[in-house]
Amino acid sequence: MADFAKSNVPSFAVEVYQNEYLPDGGREVNAIVTVTSTGGGASGGLPSGGAGPDAAVAIMVDCSGSMDYPPTKMRGARDATAAAIDALRDGVRFAVIAGTHVAQEVYPGGGRLAVAGPRTRDAAKQSLRRLSAGGGTAIGTWLRLADRLLDSADVPDTAVRHGILLTDGRNEHESPEELRAALDSCAGRFTCDARGVGTDWEVKEVTGIASALLGSADIVADPAGLTADFTQLMETAMGKEIADVVLRLWTPLGAEIRYVNQVAPTVEDLTDRRTQAGPRAGDYPTGSWGDESRDYHVCVEVPDAGVGHEMLAARVTLVVERADGSTQNLSQGLVRAVWTDDMAASTSINPQVAHYTGQAELAQAIQEGLEARKSGDTDGATAKLGRAVQLAEDSGNADTARLLAKVVDVVDAATGTVRLKAKVEEADEMTLETRSTKTVRVKNVQHKHTHDVQK
Repeated sequence: MADFAKSNVPSFAVEVYQNEYLPDGGREVNAIVTVTSTGGGASGGLPSGGAGPDAAVAIMVDCSGSMDYPPTKMRGARDATAAAIDALRDGVRFAVIAGTHVAQEVYPGGGRLAVAGPRTRDAAKQSLRRLSAGGGTAIGTWLRLADRLLDSADVPDTAVRHGILLTDGRNEHESPEELRAALDSCAGRFTCDARGVGTDWEVKEVTGIASALLGSADIVADPAGLTADFTQLMETAMGKEIADVVLRLWTPLGAEIRYVNQVAPTVEDLTDRRTQAGPRAGDYPTGSWGDESRDYHVCVEVPDAGVGHEMLAARVTLVVERADGSTQNLSQGLVRAVWTDDMAASTSINPQVAHYTGQAELAQAIQEGLEARKSGDTDGATAKLGRAVQLAEDSGNADTARLLAKVVDVVDAATGTVRLKAKVEEADEMTLETRSTKTVRVKNVQHKHTHDVQK
C-alpha cells in the first residue's frame, strides 16, 4: 500500500512483448510484460527530497548452537548485523531478533520498534554483544515475531515492511507444516530476503522462505562475506519506495489465464497466488519496488475466433492500494490475439518469449539435474545438467555457466555434452542450486507495445 501524495513515488511503465498472430484454431497467447519503475529516488540511499518513504525492517539472526561451529559464524553474523544497522536510513523503524527454537527480541525489546538515528543505531549495535549461540532452530517462530513487530501500531499502513533472515542450519525444531503455516501467515504482509551461511542449511528451506515472501535467497559460504552481503541487502531495502504493488490481469469472456511467472531477475511462479479482483480480473503480488525493472511471462488461453478476427486477450494493469483503501492504476499494457493464415507470421516466436522460456527451462534442468545427482542417477544428472549447460550457452547466462562448470566438466557447451565431476565442493553445488533461478535479460528486443497511463 502506498500514499501517492509523496513526491518521491516512482513512475511505472508497462511494456508488452509478444507475437500476437495465431494460426487458424490457435488458442494460446504468450507475452512478456516488462514493468519498470523509475524516478522515485536514489536506490539504496536517500531520495532526492531528503526523507525517504516510511519503512520498517526486522533483522532475524540465527543464534542456534551450530552458529558456534566455527566461531567465525557468530562473529560474522554480529558484524554483518551491525553493518546492516549502519545502513538504515534515519527515521526507519527497526528491530533485531535472535532466532533459536524460540524467537527473542534483542533490540529494542518490549514488542516495539526503534526509530533509526545515531543514538538508536549505537544502542542496537551494543545489544549485539548479547547474541550468543545455543539452542535449536524454528524459523517459523522468528517470522511470526517479525510479523508482529512490523505490524506495530506506530508503523503506518503505507510503510514498506521488510525482513532479513540469516540461518546456518536446518529447521529441525518445528515441522515443515509449521514453517509453511508461518509463511502463509506472513505472505503479503512483509517481504523477506533469506541467506544461508556455511553449508549445513537446506537450500529448499531458504529459497522457499524467500519465494513465499517475495524476497531474494543466496548462499554466503564464507562467514567473512556476510558483512558485505548484509550491507548490500539493507541498501537495496532502503531503496524500496512503494509496497504491495500487484499485477492485475483482466481477461474477456471465454479467455483464461493459464499461468503468470516472474522471469527476471529470477524465475518465480505466481500463478497460484492469484486473488480475485472483481469480475474476470485477478491480482498477482509483486512485492515492494524501488528503481528497477522486472519481467513477467503471461500465458492466456483464448477462444478461437477464426482467421481475420482479432481480440484483446488480456489487459495488464499495475495497481496499488492507497492509504484510504482506494486503488490507483499506475500503468497498463494490452495483450492481443490476431488470427491469420499467414504461416510465417503465426509461427514466428517473439524473441523475449523464446528467451525466457529457455531461462525457465534452464532453472528446471539445474534443479532436476542436481536432484538426480544426489539420488545416484548418473545418466539422468548428466543429461539434465548437459541441457542446462547448453541453455546457459545459448542465452548468454555466463554466471550460471560458470557455476555449472564447477559441477560438470564441459566437453561441448553448444551440444550440452558434459561429464559429471567425480568430486564437487558442497558449497559449489549449493550455490548452483540456490542461484538456479537467476536469469539474464534478452537483448535486441522487438514487438514492443507500450501503454504508460501515468498522470
